[in-house]
Amino acid sequence: MRTAIIYSTSHGTTQKVAEEIKSLLGDEKAQLFNLKKDKNFDITEYEQVILGGSIHAGRIQKRIKDFSEKHTQELLERKLGLFLCCMFEEKAEEQFNNAYPEILRNHAGSNKVLGGELLFEKMNFFEKAMVKKIAGVHESVSKVDEKKIIEFVNELNQ
Repeated sequence: MRTAIIYSTSHGTTQKVAEEIKSLLGDEKAQLFNLKKDKNFDITEYEQVILGGSIHAGRIQKRIKDFSEKHTQELLERKLGLFLCCMFEEKAEEQFNNAYPEILRNHAGSNKVLGGELLFEKMNFFEKAMVKKIAGVHESVSKVDEKKIIEFVNELNQ
């Protein structure tokens, strides 16, 4: 099954997760599309679409939000998986529900929050200051959940 893995990333974590999903699906079956770089692709060429983004200041990237709203009908006509990279488990469900329209969440074969990272070496001064103040974190930390990534792919393969 041809799969498009469409994502947006700010510091590289969502890209890392998208690449892991691609690897688990089988490289020959999936193609990655970074919405920041890849503008001209046609999702109607794919039977399955996986859409992923990350949370920054409580919101998913605008590119993912706009893409899911613009292509809702095409996404409903395909097998769909939605994922989110998010550091804070206590807010993850609420942020996931705010990130993707209900109609897409209900249609998706798998909806998962796959953990996240705070990568200080990739943040600007303002981002570092905000993370230190809000999260109380002062160095890079990774909470990407490999088990949940495998569960996500297994649910899509059912």
